[in-house]
Amino acid sequence: MTIPLKEDDTYLVLNAKGFAEEGAEGFYRHDTRFLSRYRLLLPPGLRLLESRSPRPDRLVQFWARFHDPNGELHLRRSLWVEKGRVREELRFQNLTPEAMEVRVGLEAVASFVDLFQARGWHPAPQEPPGLSYRAPDGVEQRVAFHPPIPEGGFRLLLPPRGEAALGWEVALESPLGTEEALPPYEAFLQAFPPGEGPWEKVVRQALLDLRALLLATPEGPVPAAGIPWFVAPFGRDSLLTAFMLLPWGKEVARGVLRYLARRQGAVLDPWREEAPGKILHEVRLGELSRTGRVPFARYFGTVDATPLFLVLLGRYLDLTGDLALVRELRPHWEAALGWMEAADLDGDGLLEFAPSGGGLAVHSWKDSHDSMSHQDGRLAEPPLAVSEVQGYALAAYRAAAGFYRALGEGKRAEALEGRAEALFALIQERFWLPELGTYALALDRDKEPLRVKASDAGHLLWAGAVPLERARTLAATLLAEEMWTGWGLRTLGAREVRYNPLSYHNGSVWPHDTALFAGGLFRYGLREEGERVAGALLELALSQPDLRLPELVGGFAREEGLPPVPYPVACRPQAWDAGAVVYLFALVQGLRDW
Repeated sequence: MTIPLKEDDTYLVLNAKGFAEEGAEGFYRHDTRFLSRYRLLLPPGLRLLESRSPRPDRLVQFWARFHDPNGELHLRRSLWVEKGRVREELRFQNLTPEAMEVRVGLEAVASFVDLFQARGWHPAPQEPPGLSYRAPDGVEQRVAFHPPIPEGGFRLLLPPRGEAALGWEVALESPLGTEEALPPYEAFLQAFPPGEGPWEKVVRQALLDLRALLLATPEGPVPAAGIPWFVAPFGRDSLLTAFMLLPWGKEVARGVLRYLARRQGAVLDPWREEAPGKILHEVRLGELSRTGRVPFARYFGTVDATPLFLVLLGRYLDLTGDLALVRELRPHWEAALGWMEAADLDGDGLLEFAPSGGGLAVHSWKDSHDSMSHQDGRLAEPPLAVSEVQGYALAAYRAAAGFYRALGEGKRAEALEGRAEALFALIQERFWLPELGTYALALDRDKEPLRVKASDAGHLLWAGAVPLERARTLAATLLAEEMWTGWGLRTLGAREVRYNPLSYHNGSVWPHDTALFAGGLFRYGLREEGERVAGALLELALSQPDLRLPELVGGFAREEGLPPVPYPVACRPQAWDAGAVVYLFALVQGLRDW
């Protein structure tokens, strides 16, 4: 298992020894891998005894060398990650009555490759010969050691039964940083109720991770989506995470809403999938994005972030009563409503998407290219109207109607309430599959339903898009053996043609996806079922050595006494999974109703 360490825009991906040596491991900042190799050259015979991260920005290790049954040399290693720098401290203790000399070296290799190159999605250039790099757009980045590492390493003389320490700082210098700071860990954690009983340690770990994942922006704190590949602001991820943290994480909700509002779409740009009023998908600072080789500098390939923007603002108003933010953001939520109208590509009342740029093929949350399939396994042709997106749109119209009512504009509120009622009826007419007891995954370009069982229907419960008399039927379908693993919902039913329990979106279990289903169960008063789902996710977190909900796990049926099958490249921590822990605890404790 890798060790992730992060503070603000700077993060490390380390192996079990606390080094960066291969694969995705390295020192990262601003979507750039500054160092691809960082390995201590320790005295011979030292072996790692214990490695702990008391906080996600710190690593503490204990190493020792033994002579027969007795220890003769002990090392306490401390590693701290701060914004733009990493601090290393090595404290040696001589356990013998004789003086001892130790030598410590460091292997460090600079990289400066874009994150998409580090991930293997684009060819990477040869690593530069030095510790600085100037990109074609003039951005210069540099690694600096303070003090410099001596050639041949450090030499320490330890007196009999004595100690000596050394340390250095690794600066990851970049002109792309901001001056804003994040709240201290203590203040962030104290804003939330502590977990109780079996939730206590899991909630604490989730809150530590949520604080660690925050990015400081001029608009306020915004959660990065996850380590290692998604340490960037994401529309959908940030909005859902902020939703899950209310009513306590008000600063995060305000930061997310203001950040996305400031970067709302303004022009038609097919390459970046931008359109007026649209809320973005992600923002990247790496070289490939800055120089236009990929469209992700400010990328808008999402159909659901825009309605979720309205949903978050609506829930924020419900739980805080802060009408001032609604007034402040009025131009932006009204522009979002305008985009939603334009996103009905054929005038049938549904939100559709048809990719036009060089980015994602699917613009809903299951954004892998093969996630939208028919019963016979055919991939659906766009434009696509995905089921849960219609639920989000319904919730968005209801939220906006609430804004207008709170502002004293009843006629506008009534118009949006009417639109919501019409969409509610349309969802039942076009998506409900009585023979399957669930809703179609999507409608394809010919408006043919994708007649497969999928977890997306759980989001419709969460959004309030299911008639009361149908909610229990849908819950029973999703909790039946075909969909329910015992750890959570399969993204695609086990009897479907494209089912694969180790796929990204065609049968794996995503905890945040299941948590939204749980929220829907509580919303509809199905408390027993909701507690069952929340309990399964709690047990999933408790089954993990780090007490985290992973991004996803394999969709195999749960076996007594065995943990879930891991997905090999799952992000951990990930924001909406850490947020899901807080959300589920609030639901179970009766602190939230959905």
